[in-house]
Amino acid sequence: MRFTHSILGATAVAALSVGATTALAAPASAAPNTTPQKVCGSGYKTVNSAAVGSLGTVYLAYNATNGNNCVVTIRNNPGTAVDMSAWIYVPDTNEGDDDYGPYTSYAGPSYVIGKGHCVDWGGSIANTYVQVIGSNCASLKEQRTTYTR
Repeated sequence: MRFTHSILGATAVAALSVGATTALAAPASAAPNTTPQKVCGSGYKTVNSAAVGSLGTVYLAYNATNGNNCVVTIRNNPGTAVDMSAWIYVPDTNEGDDDYGPYTSYAGPSYVIGKGHCVDWGGSIANTYVQVIGSNCASLKEQRTTYTR
């Protein structure tokens, strides 16, 4: 799968939809007290996060047992469905996963094997987008970008 991960291109929505092939999951229900571990599954620990403006947070979780990364975007105030996304990409392997659609509580989970690799990840809620490039790779400095359209 060819995975486009930049949100600052000509159209942020098209970039976050990650090319022409985007799998849409069933809308998530408004679930109070939703956590990345509840969405990603047992064995996942949060290793990084980025605020999506004041609307919510995108979380990067990692499972040391299987080497999988998981990204989920969780709204601060679940309610009426709005466009949301969660995506992850491993540049070294050209592997990625994404979830985009109208959701009431969270987008994701999006999974990719990333053990030993830097990852790019991000998400959106309504018209606010965030991406983290070059994340979780030891001493390298990650780059964060937030964009409101």
